[in-house]
Amino acid sequence: MKQSYFSDQNFENTDFAQQPLDKGEYENCTFTNCNLEYADLSGFNFNDCGFIGCNLSMAKIVSTAFRDVIFRECKMFGLQFSDCNEFGMAFSFEGCLMNNCVFYKATVRKTVFKNCILHEVDFSECNLSNSVFNTCDLSGAVFDNTNLEKADFRTSVNYAIDPSQNRLKKTRFSLSEIYGLLYKFDIDIDKNS
Repeated sequence: MKQSYFSDQNFENTDFAQQPLDKGEYENCTFTNCNLEYADLSGFNFNDCGFIGCNLSMAKIVSTAFRDVIFRECKMFGLQFSDCNEFGMAFSFEGCLMNNCVFYKATVRKTVFKNCILHEVDFSECNLSNSVFNTCDLSGAVFDNTNLEKADFRTSVNYAIDPSQNRLKKTRFSLSEIYGLLYKFDIDIDKNS
């Protein structure tokens, strides 16, 4: 089946649950206020695209290519980024709701997460080196055998990262959230002294 090619197009206020998005390659396209909830985006290629104010929750993204894609103010519950095409995978997230997403074993170096809610996200065995978590809430996020070298968590909160189970060389943290590194020791830290 021949795939379609779309370039420099804007898709606005479209419910792709009612009318599925054509399978193919999208280059330099913008999706604004679109509904892609439960959409099957498997095998799609998105290059230099932007998703603004979209709902992508529970979309199927098996072998989907995201290359230099920006997600802004999107609802993205339960996405399995570990199923994506890893070749050239690069994206950034700003103001997104990403609860229960899975990045298991994914290589997402230098990724920027800004003002995102990342509750219960699975970052196990993921390469997040040089990534930035700017003002994010990481409550319940799982970091297990994760490469966090040179990652920046200084403005984020509610993370629990076991230094003995993750690579943390040159990783940056704030003193106010140091409990997130010591939680497993079951010690009391007085934040008032």
